[in-house]
Amino acid sequence: MACPSVVGVSTPFDPAAVVAEFIDRVAPYDPQPEVAPVAVVGVRTALGEATFAVGDHVIRAMCKALEAYRDPDDRGTCAECGSRRLDDNLHCRECGRLHGILGEVIAHHARRVAAEDAT
Repeated sequence: MACPSVVGVSTPFDPAAVVAEFIDRVAPYDPQPEVAPVAVVGVRTALGEATFAVGDHVIRAMCKALEAYRDPDDRGTCAECGSRRLDDNLHCRECGRLHGILGEVIAHHARRVAAEDAT
């Protein structure tokens, strides 16, 4: 069975190795490297598991990196139903509404046609 973190990814990666590399990049800038760790971060996947004792500097950097992350599939929220499932064309997968300029043009045209049909 494939690890969920690598399903659909063209190049599999080891999450524990990614965490270790992040720590290696950030730790040299810790202004107080001699201070005892303040957190233990654990990663367990189908590829294995690892735990990392980290200081305040590293855990803060990790939290900031996670907070700053934005999913590349995030295209906003549907104005109609509130869903966050907009496709590449800003078409809501839940209610079908189109968003963006194309969606506005189509909605305007649909309103105009409906008004013409009503008369």
